Order: sequence, then structure tokens, then C-alpha cells
Amino acid sequence: MNYVVWDIETDQAETNWATIIELAAIWLDENFKEKERFKVRCRLPQDRVPSATALCINRTNVDLLTKTNLSHYQMLNDIQTKFRNYNKSIFLAYSGINFDSEVIRKEFFKSLKKPYIENTEGNTRHDALNIVRAAFAIDEKIIKSELNSKGNISMKLESLSRLNGFDVTEAHSAMTDTELTVKVLELIKNKQPELWNDYFKTSSKQSVENIIRKEKLITFNEYFYGKSRLYLCAPLHPNSFIHPVYNWSQVVDVRVDPEPLFKLSYNELKKEMKKTPKFLRTIRSNKAPIILDASYGIKEEPYNAIDPELIKQRAEMIKSNEKFARDICNILKENAEEKMETSSQEDIEPEESIYSGGFEKLNKDQVHFDEWHKADWKSKFSMLDKFQDDRLVTFGYQIIFNEAPEILPEDIYKKIKRKVASRILSNNKEKWFTVSACYKEIDDIRTDDEKMFSFKSKKEKLKFLDGINEYVMNLEKKYSDA
Repeated sequence: MNYVVWDIETDQAETNWATIIELAAIWLDENFKEKERFKVRCRLPQDRVPSATALCINRTNVDLLTKTNLSHYQMLNDIQTKFRNYNKSIFLAYSGINFDSEVIRKEFFKSLKKPYIENTEGNTRHDALNIVRAAFAIDEKIIKSELNSKGNISMKLESLSRLNGFDVTEAHSAMTDTELTVKVLELIKNKQPELWNDYFKTSSKQSVENIIRKEKLITFNEYFYGKSRLYLCAPLHPNSFIHPVYNWSQVVDVRVDPEPLFKLSYNELKKEMKKTPKFLRTIRSNKAPIILDASYGIKEEPYNAIDPELIKQRAEMIKSNEKFARDICNILKENAEEKMETSSQEDIEPEESIYSGGFEKLNKDQVHFDEWHKADWKSKFSMLDKFQDDRLVTFGYQIIFNEAPEILPEDIYKKIKRKVASRILSNNKEKWFTVSACYKEIDDIRTDDEKMFSFKSKKEKLKFLDGINEYVMNLEKKYSDA
């Protein structure tokens, strides 16, 4: 299996609304030797307002936002082509499961492409940060590290890279962060060769579930409250170990004697599941969790103080009790349904609906995607009638609005422009970045001398912000007559 280590830079941090402005990837063979590298950057579409903070972090000035050769649509096409060439690979980014993966899925969804390119067509995905956390949980001396302001080991890529002698001068550029991720992973690979392949056994949801279904006792790595911990856990009965709503695997911490739990009534068990510390632990099967042999967890406190035979007995009791597992799953289902009923009923925009807007029409429409992208712009417009999913039609119009507005009928053009204007010129607190929000952010950064990012002087920072301010002013002017 090959590896694709990759990173993105975006115009903001919220995954539903973030726009990829730069991507880099390094393709590696099974021995982690480089085969190819890829880097691409685009102009920011003219219907979106960036976060000034994000641009300061990744040092994207106005020239990079406006004068890059590729449009955003063209860049995504290039990314799709390149990633398809990297098929049958493990895709991994640093903290990528929760950010990079989410953003590219949503970007592909909004650009009429199959969203799950990392974990379909023979590919799987993992997270470099998960591997680093597990490596530290097993051996805190694995690589040099420092404590953060809260007294915990810093897991930031820039911090780990700097302490281990890697040049971080250009950190927060896509290619540099990709290179640093490769170097940090290589250190771990060389120092924990016996674990390297084990770390990747959970790169697909199915492989995680197979492990949980098969094993009686596992070591599970979990990170919370700034610490990486190893838990020794017993999976529930193989017929009832998956969360009935979220499809996550459920295991029981064997520090807890299960026998009293077995004797509880359904309602008593429901109350017990709300108590802390929790006896039940959730393994998010689709998030590349780290699951290792039980021999690692049994060495950790408090498990090393428990008789190994007793641990084995507890695991066997938990694994064999189907009623206990079934009750837990029913309770989890009830809790999830209650949460959904009481959750906010706010309007969901098409951009936010990749997981909630239905899959049936989307799946049927995917057969038209390649044909649509190959067509000229006038044909693209007429072909939108083929799509059953209204979200895709909306996205298609938006792409044409940004790429070839001249071919849109006047009424549709004006309608889209009004929609963009209502969003970006809003004075309300919105989910997306607005002109007013960006102005405020610029002013805050201007007046805060502690917010220097990587600028060498205040003068340099102010010049950078002036450029962003002018860019946003031009956007405001463009849509003021909509």
C-alpha cells in the first residue's frame, strides 16, 4: 500500500464554508520513500469573504488571492485528477480527519464531484495526528516535545517539528506542512517499527469493525483534556456492538467489574451510563482510531494492578453477554433520538447538507458528474436539468456564476448575485464570513500588538492587512448594487 500525505490551506476554519486556496501532497511508496509531489494554488472565488486571521496564518496576500493562474474550480479539477492517479493509497493529513478530509469532501460535493475520494476506489484514510498521539501514549520519549500553556505535551505539528530539528520557517504553507508531517511520521516509523503497520490497521471503517467483532480484549488510544491515554477494553457482543444511529463501535473499560452492571434494570443501566468516569467507551470507526494489541494496555495504570486472569474473565463476560450489549445499544438509540428532537431547528443551507440532505438523489446524479465537467459552459448550464438533487443544481449555477457568468440568463444571474450580496453584506452574525465580520477582524488584528503571526514587523503586518481590507472593499462595491 502506498501513502499520500497531504495538507490544505483555506480562507477560514469552519469546514462547511471553508474554501481551499492551496493544496500539497507527497506520494510515498510502501517503504515511505517519495514517488511524487504535487502542489496547487487558486484564486479565491468572488462570492466569498475570507477570514483575515486565516490569511495571516497561511500568509496568503492579495496577489495570491487574485493573480494565481488557476480558478478555484480548475484547481479542484486538478486535485481530483491527481488524487485519482494515487489510487490504492492511504491518505493521511495532520489532524486531517476533522479538518482537511471534511473540507475536501464538502468542496467536492459543492463542485459536483464524488465527495469521498480518500476512502473509495481502493483508497483508505488515516490521520497523522492520531498516530503521533498513540506513539506518545506508548512512549513519551518517542520524539522531542514541549509542554503547552496548560502543562500538557504539545501535539502541534510546528512545535514537534521545530524541537526535532526540522525547518519551520515556512510552516502553514501546504507543502511545508506536508513535508513536516512526512518527517515526523518517519521518526515514529524508525523508532517504533514493530507498531508502524499496526497503526494503519484501522484506516477503514470496515477494518475497525472487524477487529472489534473478532477480539475479546483490545488497547484503545483516546485523547481528551490534553492527554493521550491507553485504555484496555472489551468489545460488546458481536451482534450488538455498533451504535444504532451513529454506527460507532462500543467497548467497555475493563477496570470496571461488569457483574454489577449485568444486574441493573434497563432504567438503572441508563442512569449508570450517564455517570463519570464512564464504563462505556466509543470508538468512532470512521475516524481512524488507533487500536492495538491488549499487551500494550495491560502495562498501563490502573490495569497493571489488576490480576491478568481477572481482566480476561471480565472481557469474556462482556463479550458473551448479548442482552447487556442489546440494552446498551437501545439506550444509545434513545439518547440519540432525544438529542435530535431537542436540537436546533435552524435552516440548513445546501453547503451544510452533505450528511443530512439525503443520499438517494445524490447517488443517482453522480453518473452525470464526469460528463458535466467535460462539457463546455453552455452545455453545463443546459445539463443541470438532468440533476434530480436540487442542491447540485444550486451548486452548478454557482460554479457557472463564478467561472462563466456571461452564459447565464439575466434573471438567473441577478438572482444569484442577490443571494451572494444578501450573504456577504449581512450585518448579522452569520455562519459564513461577511464583509462586516472581516472588517472587524482586520481592525482587531491591527490594534493587537500580540497578534503578529509570522510578520517580522508591525509595518509589514499593517501593509498585509491594508491589502486584505482593499480586497474586501472591492467585494463590497461589486455587490452593493445587487
